[in-house]
Parts: sequence; structure tokens; C-alpha cells
Amino acid sequence: MKTHNYKVFKCFSRKFKIGGVEPPPYVKLIFAKYSGGGTQMGAAQFRRFLAEVQGEEGCTVADAERIMEEVARRRHNHIGLTEHQPRALTLDDFFHYLLSDDLNQAIKTQVHHDMTAPLPHYFIYTGHNSYLTGNQISSDCSDVPIIKALLTGVRVIELDIWPNSTKDDIQVIHGRTLTTPVTLIKCLRSIREYAFIASPYPVIITLEDHLTPDLQAKVAEMVTQTFGDMLYYPESGCLEEFPSPESLKYKIIISTKPPKEDVEAKSIKGKENSSPRERDICEESSQKEVSDLLAEMEAAERESESYEYEENSSSDGGSGQSETPKYKHLITIQAGKPKGGLKNALRVGSNKIRRLSLSEQALEKAAASHGTDLVRFTQKNVLRIYPKGMRVNSSNYKPMLGWMHGAQMVAFNMQGYGKSLWLMHGMFRCNGGCGYIKKPDFLMKKGPYREVFNPKATLPVKTILKVGVYMGDGWSLDFSPTHFDSYSPPDFYTKLHIVGVPADDTKRKTKIIDDNWFPVWDEAFIFSLTVPELALLRIEVREHDRSEKDDFGGQTCLPVSELRPGIRSVPLFDKKGEKYKSVRLLMEFEFL
Repeated sequence: MKTHNYKVFKCFSRKFKIGGVEPPPYVKLIFAKYSGGGTQMGAAQFRRFLAEVQGEEGCTVADAERIMEEVARRRHNHIGLTEHQPRALTLDDFFHYLLSDDLNQAIKTQVHHDMTAPLPHYFIYTGHNSYLTGNQISSDCSDVPIIKALLTGVRVIELDIWPNSTKDDIQVIHGRTLTTPVTLIKCLRSIREYAFIASPYPVIITLEDHLTPDLQAKVAEMVTQTFGDMLYYPESGCLEEFPSPESLKYKIIISTKPPKEDVEAKSIKGKENSSPRERDICEESSQKEVSDLLAEMEAAERESESYEYEENSSSDGGSGQSETPKYKHLITIQAGKPKGGLKNALRVGSNKIRRLSLSEQALEKAAASHGTDLVRFTQKNVLRIYPKGMRVNSSNYKPMLGWMHGAQMVAFNMQGYGKSLWLMHGMFRCNGGCGYIKKPDFLMKKGPYREVFNPKATLPVKTILKVGVYMGDGWSLDFSPTHFDSYSPPDFYTKLHIVGVPADDTKRKTKIIDDNWFPVWDEAFIFSLTVPELALLRIEVREHDRSEKDDFGGQTCLPVSELRPGIRSVPLFDKKGEKYKSVRLLMEFEFL
């Protein structure tokens, strides 16, 4: 057992023991129960524990033995057990199994949703300005954040495409800001290389298009040559129903507004020629007030989504230039809105399907006045929500409002961090982390009078979740002895927050355990849930500080619908969403 001397006011020191983690009382009771009061738990006894406590009813003795062999290999350096050796777990072996997050996961880790429904039936892991390395005004544009997003399961990549300074090539840049560009072809090649490492399901590239018709034709050539057979687009023009994620495995899809008429395109060209995009122009603009830049940014985003069309217009829609229809032909998910206000934009009577984009503020207004229209629209069409332009530090908004109304693409700045992004990470741990989550049935169904789910409705409690917080471990391995407190070991407590529909939003926290690197709380909490399908359990460990703000000790977010019952290991992550090497909680989940 190690000790550490904590110096107090440089006058004297306090000596604390830093021992190893030990099984908490409840784990000892469970082991005694299933081992028959003995010192070892046999395979049949362990199988019974897995079935009765962990809810793994289909588990066999052979399954239990495989887990036991893996525990023995890790703890005792055994390659395996022979036929004649007894298969049994000691209390320490059993405790090791419980704390192993790869053997005893808190959530399901395989794709298990029906993946054969049309795309609008799914929430899709969506990035916003995916090429930015930092803030929205002056950071570099690069393919590196695109690669990182793809490797974490993001399935929608957004690229803002503008002409370069000589108007003969395309660059990716946050227009009308001081950001530095990256070439479109570099981004496309990186998408091709990394698209399907984390997930086989389709990658959608949303293009915020600020190009002239000749450069749109060049984009069409780049896209077809770069992706080849990976590129999916409808052979017959406009789709009447979107394909399914299963049918689009390993495919790339393009989503943007269709090209405008030739006259309108010339008008755009005039605007683009005057837009500050290159570094020399940006330097001239660097004296602008941030508010001016923000106004221009928001104008550019509105412009990219402002394409309006007549409901009865031809699906071919031409531009006067022979290459432009080729560009339009590659657009599988067409963006834009019908002429008229929001009510008309949300109308779903036509056979055309499309993507509609709303800012976070526009969503709030629409949810207040047209909540059920939003739900009805998202049953067949795609709704994308994006952050307001004032989020210059790449922060994010609360995503639950979008999900409650069926929005498939709740677009986030993945390069940022904060509680909202933790919720996004947690949501898309669903369904094996594949980037597609089947929406709850209530968001897709219509009643006998064609009524749809009303997000404002008060609903009865559907399920009760019991959460046990037993203990924590790993901080002494991942942090220095004085990281949390120079004078003593840390004083940890755990915060629990159910994030969901307003009626389900609830916060709880454990007591503070003073001066202990291995806190044992042994507390349980009850949560009544009306819409458990959308609920997220956000978990955060803090270190109590009497004189300053409490220190951060780790966090995670788990989708309630994916929780596995039983005593589970819950690994924690840092503020940026990177998993700690050793820090974890031992918790229990039970649906009553």
C-alpha cells in the first residue's frame, strides 16, 4: 500500500494511504449469495448470476466459462484452462469482471435496430462546418477534423464550397470570415479513405454551395471521379421515397440545393466575386467588427438554404449550361423550401421529398407554433437543424428539442466540447455506434385521424429506472496525487441527470466521500420516465472544493434505451470526449 504526504501551508504534512481498490459491500453480498457462501464461484453459479442479475437469460454455462477463462488469463497470465482444471472465480476475480468495461458493458455494442426503413426513419450523426479545426471565424480549414469525425461514427459531413481567388477551382472555407481554406479535392479524398472504417452505413455530404455553374460542373466531375461506384444517386431524377441505410451500405450521398436558373446563377456569380475568401482579402477585412462578420456569416448560411421552388416545377430544372444538369443529377437529397412561409415549407402533400434546414432559433419558433407539423414533415422528409451564427467559439445548442420533433440531422460543431456535445456523443452510442438510430415508433406513426405525436402533450409514466451508484476507481492511476487537491486526497461525488422530454428532466447527486481515491457511495436513485426512448442518462463526477469551483472528475452519457440491466462497468471520459485509460464507475441499472 502506497502513501503520499500532502503538504499544508509548507509548515507540516498530512500522510494518507493510497491503497488498492476493494470490492464494496454490495459486491461481497452478491458474491456470497451466488457462491453459496464459499470462497469460489463455479461456472454454473456464475451463469445463474449472469441470468438473474445481469438479465442475460440466454447465457449458457459455456458462455460463463468463456468469460471466466478471459478473467483468469488477464489476472493470472493463464493462456487458458485445461479440461481438468476447475473453472471458478474468487471474489477478486469476480470484482475484476464487474469492473471490466469490455467484458461487462453498460450498453449494447452491436447494431440491432431495423436498418431497412427509409432514411427519414433515423436520427443521423451530423456534423456542422465539419472542416473547421477551431472557432468559426479565424481557425484553419482542414481535412483532419473531417477524418476524426468519420472515425467517431459521424455520418453527415458538411462542406462550404466557394470559388478560389482565380475562380478556376473550388475550395472549402467558412465564407466571409478569416478562416484559411483547404481544397475540395483533398476533403473528398479523405472522405473516400475514411468513410467506412467506423461504420458501413452511408455517408452524406451536405454541400453549402456558393458556386457558379461552371464550377458546379467541376464539382460533379470531382465527385464522380473520386468516389466512382461508391457514389449513389437516383437514376430517374427526383426520389419519391428515400432508400434505407441497409441498401446504401458503403455508399456516398450528396445533399445540397439544386442549381438555380442561369439568370440567378449569374447573380450569384456577382456576389461571389465580391465575397472575402482569400487571405489577402481577409486581411483587409480583419478590421471589421466581429458583429459585422457574424452578420455576413449568417447571411451566407441563409443564402445557401434559401433556394425556393414551385411545387409543380419540373424535376429537371435546367440552367442553360449543359454541364449543370449533371451536377443536379448527383443530388440525392435535395435541399430547399417551397415558396411561402414555414407552414407551407412543412407541407407534405406533394410527392417530392426534400431536406429542410432550420437554425436553432427557427426550430424553437417552429416548435412553439407548428410542433406537430414538424413531426409530420419528418416522417417522410429530412429536417436539419444547425447552430446559430453567434456561436463563434464552436459551441453547441441543446439537441433534445430537435429529436423530440423528429429532426434527423441535428448538426453539431464536433470540434468543440461541452455538455451539449456530451449529449450528442451519448445519443449516438446507440445501435452499436453506427451513426444511424431508428426513431421511436411514436414519431413515425399516424393515428386513425392522421394525428401524430404531440411533443407538448403530457404523457403517463411509461417506465421507472433505478440507478445504483456503488463506487469509482482509476483516478489514482490517471491523475497525479495533487491534481485535485494539494493538501489531501480528492472528495468525489457523482451527479446524475436525465435529459429527455421536459417531464423527464431530473437531477440527482450522491453524497461527498472525503479524502478517498476509491470512493464508495452505495446509493440508489429512482427516475420516472414518460418517454424513455429519447431519454439520456448524463453522469458526471466532480471533486468537491470548499474554496473554489468543484473540479471535473469525468463524464459520460448513456442512452436509457440501450442500458443493460445489472451491475455494470461505466468508463468515464474527459471534457473533450476522450476516454480515460482507467477511470470508471461501478453502477447498477434496473427497470422496474
